[in-house]
Amino acid sequence: MQCFFVEFQCKLGKAYAVANELANREIASEIYSISGPFDLIAKFYVEEDVDIGHFVADRVHSIDGIERTQTTLTFKAF
Repeated sequence: MQCFFVEFQCKLGKAYAVANELANREIASEIYSISGPFDLIAKFYVEEDVDIGHFVADRVHSIDGIERTQTTLTFKAF
């Protein structure tokens, strides 16, 4: 499995709606509200043969209320 994180900057007043839609789609393993320039962070796992860029573009960016995202790829868990 590939693990990666996506940080979400949401349109004003839309963070809870974005988090709820992520949860409803059952594509993220964990979703948190955070402080700083981003409103949410979510942890994702996909199969090794899944293209992360396409996954994010197709399954994540289609959620209404997202202003901007930042994806962080992971390499090794300790």
